[in-house]
Amino acid sequence: MDIAPAQDPGQLTFRDGVDADVPALVELIESAYRGDSSRAGWTTEADILQGQRTDPDGVRRVLEAPGSRLLVVERDGALVACCQLEHRGESAYFGMFAVRPGLQGAGLGKVIIAEAERTVRESWGVSEMHMTVISVRAELIAWYERRGYRRTGKLSPFPYGDERFGVPQRDDLAFELLVKDLV
Repeated sequence: MDIAPAQDPGQLTFRDGVDADVPALVELIESAYRGDSSRAGWTTEADILQGQRTDPDGVRRVLEAPGSRLLVVERDGALVACCQLEHRGESAYFGMFAVRPGLQGAGLGKVIIAEAERTVRESWGVSEMHMTVISVRAELIAWYERRGYRRTGKLSPFPYGDERFGVPQRDDLAFELLVKDLV
């Protein structure tokens, strides 16, 4: 589905995802990161990972987990983006961020991450947002750094052999923790 880029961020609506959203959310997340459709945007992981990024069970786990929300972003009733927010004590975790590939580069990501940060500050009173990014994704890490996130140098291993997270195309993948102060 092609949707013209939003020029007015006020056109976006944000709501919590529900079980009925699962098929559309899986399709959105997969389209943003894997396969040929992901190459229309700049967030593709198609050259470093093949296979799935998530599946219906993975999305449902986020929807159902205590202290977790899957923020759904719509414009004119059409799903354009999503992100996971998880309360972890004094911090929140930001993940499963996907913007429809044809809309990437139009400023939606900045608006969505700002709304996610506002939401966790107001809902949970947290002082930091955490996320993990595949450490070889230099362009993506630089984008987050421009949004105020800092690299910590803390790495966690990529789950090689667990195809629920994709099939690695290289042997040097790890997740790096990025952190942003929200106060």
